[in-house]
Amino acid sequence: MSARDSVVHIGGYTAEAGGRAEGIVAARRDPGSGELTPLGTVAVTPSPSFLARHPASPVLYAVNELSEGQLSAFRVAPDGGLDLIGVRPTGGAEPCHLAVAPDGRHLFVANYGGGSVAVFPLGADGVPGERSDLVRHEGHGADPHRQDRAHCHMVSPDPDGGPLLTVDLGTDSVYRYDLDSASGRLVPRAPRLRTPAGAGPRHLARHPDGRRCWLVGELDGTVTGYDLTADGLHQRIRVDASGRVGHVQPSEVAVGPDGRFLYVANRGVGTVAVFALGGAAPELVAEVDTGGEWPRHFALADGYLYVADERADMIRIFWVDADTGVPEPVGEPVPVASPTCVRP
Repeated sequence: MSARDSVVHIGGYTAEAGGRAEGIVAARRDPGSGELTPLGTVAVTPSPSFLARHPASPVLYAVNELSEGQLSAFRVAPDGGLDLIGVRPTGGAEPCHLAVAPDGRHLFVANYGGGSVAVFPLGADGVPGERSDLVRHEGHGADPHRQDRAHCHMVSPDPDGGPLLTVDLGTDSVYRYDLDSASGRLVPRAPRLRTPAGAGPRHLARHPDGRRCWLVGELDGTVTGYDLTADGLHQRIRVDASGRVGHVQPSEVAVGPDGRFLYVANRGVGTVAVFALGGAAPELVAEVDTGGEWPRHFALADGYLYVADERADMIRIFWVDADTGVPEPVGEPVPVASPTCVRP
């Protein structure tokens, strides 16, 4: 592992969005012990609430979650330092998620406030060009406070080149798009998935087999499994995201690298729930306290789980038992101001 590969970058909210972070923070990660050694702020940029890496080039991308959203691109130095190489308007308010196409030629941004999806072509050096498309979602959901209009919350490119999935909390929908790589424009593919009313879908996780995915409902506290087929997403099973009593607001979801376990972060109750995926329905095998109330994001790397708790101002590190899939806390929490994304 190179020095650059051992660096973790952490995004958060700055003062513009009521947060306390200064920008993007870096930490050195020990792959053996899982330990993080903070390196300080490496890029001063407004509210970099979500981060993504280029699949081949040393480039890190951040959304700037502002009323006039921006995409920022940084060249990553061997020591984890960041040099700004491009800033582009996203065409919508409050961008909250972004992802790079598997071939590294395009980048997609979810504008939460704008209810839209933006597409940017990427040069051979990873620098984003001018926006090539902006697709706006229309409609609303059952909750008049949270679903008064479209709120795109996630973009998920298919690792095998299939349709881009975009998750919209405001319209209780998952949309599918084909990308015209020559023009950089999105072509809608029907039908779109409509979740149960009021689910408020937030994030989804694809299974490594490419045939299934799992979607968390931020508003109704559920996890729903779907089959991924050429003609759309088909619901298989729906379960509660947490076994705890109280306010449950799921945030991040991920499938472990071997496909045996599903992990869901639950804000409010402050847990990560672990589900076994071996049977017909996901089985809740453990629910681990994160030490804070608001686990906003997490990442799996080298057998460790890194949890960003936005309101507790910390990254919590867990060792994951390979047999049981259950995380166990190791060491002390790493202080980071209002972390919202941790990216190994």
